[in-house]
Amino acid sequence: MNSLQRMATAAVSLVLCVGATGAATAAPVAAHAPKGTSKSACRLPAPQQPGTSELRTISSGGRDRTYQLHLPDDYAKKRDWPVVLAFHGRGNTGAGTEEFSKLSTLPAVVVYPDGVIGTGDGDRQAWQGAPYAAAGVDDVRFTEDLLDRLEATLCVDERRVYATGKSNGAGFVGTLLACRAADRIAAIAPVAAALYPTGEECEPSRPVPVIEFHGTGDATIPYTGDADRGLPAIRDWVAGWAGHNGCAPRSRDRVTGSDITVTRWRGCDRGAEVRHVAVTDGGHTWPGADSYSGGGYTTQTIEAHEVMWRFLRTFRTPAPSSPRH
Repeated sequence: MNSLQRMATAAVSLVLCVGATGAATAAPVAAHAPKGTSKSACRLPAPQQPGTSELRTISSGGRDRTYQLHLPDDYAKKRDWPVVLAFHGRGNTGAGTEEFSKLSTLPAVVVYPDGVIGTGDGDRQAWQGAPYAAAGVDDVRFTEDLLDRLEATLCVDERRVYATGKSNGAGFVGTLLACRAADRIAAIAPVAAALYPTGEECEPSRPVPVIEFHGTGDATIPYTGDADRGLPAIRDWVAGWAGHNGCAPRSRDRVTGSDITVTRWRGCDRGAEVRHVAVTDGGHTWPGADSYSGGGYTTQTIEAHEVMWRFLRTFRTPAPSSPRH
């Protein structure tokens, strides 16, 4: 009996150590999720056929909002699944982003929210933070309402929620969502981000790991920035996140493919590493897309969904002191 007690104590200590560092293995592990609605939701039947995507509606901020929900093929095997939130670019939709991003091939519940029609030319959906976004729309609150819905109805791991996006959606992730909701977003992966100034300081409640993708030949959101629109140079913006995360000031570049250079900042607080993936001559596109994702050159040297997943899947938010629900 004493031997068994010592083994049990060691196992508990190991779980606590993993939770404290924020690192994890690739597979979702049920023991790391807090006890709450998401755990009881694991006993609920799947709301749709595993392996499928369906358009769903939720009320947030007095509006009916929509999102495309994709369940992995083997969702029926009850375990706490990670969640990937994917925010579309201006004028696109969640369903459109699903088509080119290949995110629905990941071992995760993938959610593609839809923005609200903004201002400017045509009926184009957009996200908070951009100058053309609809006035009075709180997309951070919408995202949190959406996470509440997912955690109440699906078997998901509340500590393994990741956010990515393209263009305007990526800008929303990098300038607002990760800054205001770091307690719920474990790590982010902006792609070709439109990083418009929001007028507020980004002060996340914890270091947020970041992997960012951008083409050096992007004519829509220039890699070197655009002072007239208040857009920063991309590498400077990523270095700013490294500063937020307390990383060592010196970065290291590594050429990993004929048109791919990866910059890494290490020594970051709580292991919150920052990486920048530059695509030489790349356009306003999603790396690895085999259908239209934007103007300019699309590299096939890497698949963005695979590269970001290898990075994102290792991070968790800290365990809450009590259930959110």
